[in-house]
Amino acid sequence: MSATGFLVLLIVTIAILMVLIMKVKLHPTFALFLSALFMGLVLGRFEAEGFGFTDILTTITGGFGGTLGSMGIPIMLGAILAMGVQDTGAAKAIANSFIKLFRGKNLELAPALTAYIVSIPVFGDITTILTSNIANVLSKRKHISMGKMAAFTQTGLNLTHAMVPPTPGILAVSILLGADLGLVIGWGILISLIAFVLTWLVLRKWTDKEFVEPVPEVVAEIEETSSNDVKDILITGNDIPATFASFLTILIPVVLIAGSSFIKMVVAEDSALYAWANIFGDKIVALGLGVIYTMLLAVFHKASVRKSMTMVKEDKAYDAIRLENDFIRVTVLPELGGRIYEGYDKVNDYNFVYKNNVIKPALIGLCGVWVSGGIEFNYPQHHRPTTFMPVECTIEEGPNGEKTAWVGEIESMYGIKGTVGVTIWHPFTRIMENPPHC
Repeated sequence: MSATGFLVLLIVTIAILMVLIMKVKLHPTFALFLSALFMGLVLGRFEAEGFGFTDILTTITGGFGGTLGSMGIPIMLGAILAMGVQDTGAAKAIANSFIKLFRGKNLELAPALTAYIVSIPVFGDITTILTSNIANVLSKRKHISMGKMAAFTQTGLNLTHAMVPPTPGILAVSILLGADLGLVIGWGILISLIAFVLTWLVLRKWTDKEFVEPVPEVVAEIEETSSNDVKDILITGNDIPATFASFLTILIPVVLIAGSSFIKMVVAEDSALYAWANIFGDKIVALGLGVIYTMLLAVFHKASVRKSMTMVKEDKAYDAIRLENDFIRVTVLPELGGRIYEGYDKVNDYNFVYKNNVIKPALIGLCGVWVSGGIEFNYPQHHRPTTFMPVECTIEEGPNGEKTAWVGEIESMYGIKGTVGVTIWHPFTRIMENPPHC
């Protein structure tokens, strides 16, 4: 291609990128990927030596995300797929299929097996978000301990999250070791399924020992029922997709990757079928087709998607603890996990702790939402499950007039008690974690 032709192609590609972002409202990263793919296909067509579709994907992947390398695009596609499964109501339909399968009995298996399947192409913490409400609703409907629901839901999602590609973790390990993805998927599903069944058989009675209530905010409008009729237990909605259509969001990438590996084992490398299997079995192509299908599903289930999204901004009041002396002001929000929301230098008139004036929840936290800004205290892990939930708080006055705001809780994952004290006195400030007398 001549220099002039390349310049024209570059301008057209940039124009396509702008249209996808500004008019189609695609995520900028996904729009950038599609634009790069378009440019690669055109270049491959007009270059004298030519290059194939898989070569284009390799080139784009190699340059995408720098340090992420070949994992950048799969992570992006997996995140989009996760949101599609949630927003279209596909996760609810999958859960309903298991409720029907087990005829309303052993309902802890409904969110658990839903999580087991959804976590194959999706991050485990995102799967927790997708299935937590299902577990809470069924817990309330049939008076099943959330301890039991959570135990097997986490078991299901963590098994496939750790063992079955294209979840990014095991996918990265498979790539580094040069393993056949199809075989890793097949053996991963077999071994993880056996592990799940054995775990359930051994621990299902033990998890009944303590009754844990579902989250009140989630089940506020859900009524408990003593009925064993499946119709009374199903998760209802006005625009939930059909069961098979919902399963396809997960099956498309998994079947393409696994099927490609098996086809390439039995056909000749120079055959057309081998070439097609090589294309459609590529992790990016497989996940991309899953994303495209999920977008089409969203088009036919607009009511579910619109219900899950809102762009409405509204004022909301939060209870706050404000500690202040002549030099600094610190604001702690017990309703948002006890985070330090503001640290303000009164003398020099600036915020020494980043203050986000807009609280905009994002689907990152283990139990749903997380917000940026301030200082977040995390135990037993990053973005702890209750980072956006109310915690206990108290204010203590010291012998020299200093004031301490104590915030903390006994977290539910491991029963760890975490307490943070923020103290202000003249003229210093310090943060103490887990003081001896707590």
